[in-house]
Amino acid sequence: MPARNYRRLYRQKDLVHFQVVVKETDLDIGIRQECFSPKLASWVLRLVRNCRTPLEEYIKKDQFFYETLSPYTPKSDAPPLAHKMALAAGKANVGPMAAVAGAIAEEVGQALLKRSKEVIVENGGDIFLRTTCHRQIGIFAGPSPFSCRLAIEITPEDTPLGICTSSGTVGHSLSFGQADAVIIISPSAALADAVATAAGNIVQNEADLQKAVNFAAGIPEVTGALAIKGDKLAARGKVKIKPL
Repeated sequence: MPARNYRRLYRQKDLVHFQVVVKETDLDIGIRQECFSPKLASWVLRLVRNCRTPLEEYIKKDQFFYETLSPYTPKSDAPPLAHKMALAAGKANVGPMAAVAGAIAEEVGQALLKRSKEVIVENGGDIFLRTTCHRQIGIFAGPSPFSCRLAIEITPEDTPLGICTSSGTVGHSLSFGQADAVIIISPSAALADAVATAAGNIVQNEADLQKAVNFAAGIPEVTGALAIKGDKLAARGKVKIKPL
């Protein structure tokens, strides 16, 4: 599947989807049709820049925050987003940057909730979602036969939430595992992102799938976990899987 074509798996026909790109941050955003305007798109662009710029400036002063693969406490003058990332990553026992995509998706999504009751923000496979109806989020798992054939059903009462994915066979994100997809669901998209990375690192073969979802489910605030490798999958928690 060509780059970014996976986005068709979660785009919703009743929403207007638009893209906002600032350097490595490539967002696909869905909101109610009546809420969209070019002015709103420009506002989101400024919002993303306002999220990224303080973080970029902080990393210049604290390169270890960017480089470490272990939990790390930022300096007191770090921006709120850096502290949020570090807190989430610490719970998963990974470095702060493991939470960056989910954290930015969540920041943008929470701000958009003031403009639209329906919001979906995707950032490199990490999703923030708020919905007032049942929705299905398709699963892209690279070479697995489950890829593009399964979806996770999300109910309104469970949102807003994060649905974040890590893969050792798809994409450019750092993973020490070999999972085709590890998907984590949590009220915190930053935490879901960090835990997806940590759980994904566990999966070297199909025998590790259950171990990965058990690890994820043991972290408070994680409500569901799904791990896929080849023609095998394992799940724990509140994960409702449907054929796509």
